[in-house]
Amino acid sequence: MGITADIAIIVVAALIGGTIAQYLKQPLILGYILAGVLVGPHTGGVTVTEIHDIELLAEIGVALLLFGLGLEFSLKELKPVKKIALIGTPLQILLTMGYGFAIGRLFGWERLPSLWVGALISLSSTMVIVKTLMNRGLLGTLSSRVMIGMLIVQDLAVVPLMIILPQLQNPEVGLPLLGLAALKSACFLVLMVLFGTRIIPRMLAYVARGNSRELFLLAVTAIGLGVGYATYLFGLSFALGAFVAGMVLSESEYSHQALSDIIPLRDLFGLLFFVSVGMLLDPGFLIAHAELILIMIVLVTVGKALIFVILVSFFGYANVIPFAVGLGLFQIGEFSFVLARVGFKTNALSPEIYSLMLTTAIVTMALTPFISGLTAPLYALRKRWFKYEPLQTINLPKTGLRDHVVIAGGGRVGYYVAQILQSLKVNFVVIELDYQRVEQAKGSGFPLVYGDASQTIVLKAAQIEHARLLLITIPATIVTQNIVKSARRFNPHLHIVARTEGIEQMKILHDLGVSEVVQPEFEAGLEITRQALLYLNIPATEIFHFTDKVRQSLYAPLYQIHHEYHTITQLQKAAHLLELSWVTLSGDSPLIGRTIHELDIRNRTGVSVVGVIRDGAVFPNPDVAYRFAVGDLVGVMGNVQQRDAFQRLTQPVAKKGDDTI
Repeated sequence: MGITADIAIIVVAALIGGTIAQYLKQPLILGYILAGVLVGPHTGGVTVTEIHDIELLAEIGVALLLFGLGLEFSLKELKPVKKIALIGTPLQILLTMGYGFAIGRLFGWERLPSLWVGALISLSSTMVIVKTLMNRGLLGTLSSRVMIGMLIVQDLAVVPLMIILPQLQNPEVGLPLLGLAALKSACFLVLMVLFGTRIIPRMLAYVARGNSRELFLLAVTAIGLGVGYATYLFGLSFALGAFVAGMVLSESEYSHQALSDIIPLRDLFGLLFFVSVGMLLDPGFLIAHAELILIMIVLVTVGKALIFVILVSFFGYANVIPFAVGLGLFQIGEFSFVLARVGFKTNALSPEIYSLMLTTAIVTMALTPFISGLTAPLYALRKRWFKYEPLQTINLPKTGLRDHVVIAGGGRVGYYVAQILQSLKVNFVVIELDYQRVEQAKGSGFPLVYGDASQTIVLKAAQIEHARLLLITIPATIVTQNIVKSARRFNPHLHIVARTEGIEQMKILHDLGVSEVVQPEFEAGLEITRQALLYLNIPATEIFHFTDKVRQSLYAPLYQIHHEYHTITQLQKAAHLLELSWVTLSGDSPLIGRTIHELDIRNRTGVSVVGVIRDGAVFPNPDVAYRFAVGDLVGVMGNVQQRDAFQRLTQPVAKKGDDTI
């Protein structure tokens, strides 16, 4: 059946390899590469026969990968870390290329292959890092933003590397061609900016108005591959055109829909690409050169990590961030496979070097979750060695902090809490790791510590041992757990309130000794529902019973496990039941001109009159001789039924013959 049978073999093998990778909690692309090894020409059993045809289809996979990258690219994502992303990443690529070149020369390779090796190891894996950060609950931290910002620029660097490196094989001929390619690229980009940004979005809008999902997908694919092919005819890279087409579409209102529609097609053809990469890997070579491979893995891991640590520190990031970035971005990335294929096809990389670098990339990607997990213990070890490393503290009182509130996280929630505490003149300190939020808090005059709240040295700087309350506003449960454990070492009896994302996380935090756990999304949804029911004139008693029932349903698993949690909730419920209500007396109210004693309010309704406001003057706890007047604002305390009874008592009595129901 020719290529049809080959595609069937590849898809089935990729399914098996992907399932194994998922079971081992590894990126799927490692499973696809493994599948390529198994069905490649270097192993026995079922083998793909039309390898050249598969490689041609894999080129579409490369184009769609870069098209998707262009769709996802946004300058807004780089704003929080723009300096290190836009300046630091090119420096990192150049430094790593130089380091890789030195490794190549050390192994006795020629200059050109050594330069290609440097380019390959300069790129890290976006797929692996994002998955690792998600699994560890660290997306959204400053270190994760630095990593993702640098990864975006690294991915963008693939395109110029694919254009420049092949031209270096023959400098006498290549450099003029490189200059011509640069000129053509500039012309192409100008044309795309002038015409593509106007024509392509309009064309997609016209197709979208037809409300055909199938035609929309076809239009998106045609734009990506069509522009890529036009670029190829123009004498440039097919992949470059696809990437630029994606960037043009990324600024249109249909970019999100285009990306969601193209992802399945991109993943399918990307599968063919990664399988084709694996087919070039020779297991016999790996066995014969195991020692060389191990040396290369160690050199890449250690050297690349050190480059990131030094560079990130140079750009002013301190504490745990250099460690997190260095131990996160040490691996060789998936776009290195794209670049390696180009080097192999142009004979810049020999089969032996290609197999060596491919194996190194696979192993370093697989090691990422484990090595990235060493960030906290290695940082703690460093703190033990350098105990007197100063932390950045801002606006802390000279007299120190005592009986204060520690707010871990200066985001929107933490900032709002800090504003209220500041207005109430309550002593507090904010711990924040995001430099932009630190600047915002600094501008508001908040006392703060710049650092990671899960680190003991940072909590000590916030004087957690003397605090009366710890508020954790960070949504990541794993980070919250680390903060709680560290805080408990200093202050075992500290009252802790934390936010969380789900009921399972609530159980975990309660087991750690968190006093109260809040789910912001749930509380916001319940409050919106309460406001809607009030607007629909649903009685207050019914609204209360409904919300109470919903709360009990949510917290039922905690009631079953922790009986004391149920007791605390009952006390909170009682407190809510005994709320204070204010009622304005109208001119026709039966209370006007009569005293509290005459009305016998306590016996008739059950409420206690705790205050009256008349003409701006406040009368707290008025005695039984107090006489009500028009416009009095009466404050009463009691449960829902009692307050409703008082509300009815203040209403005019219906006259006989009144047809009002």
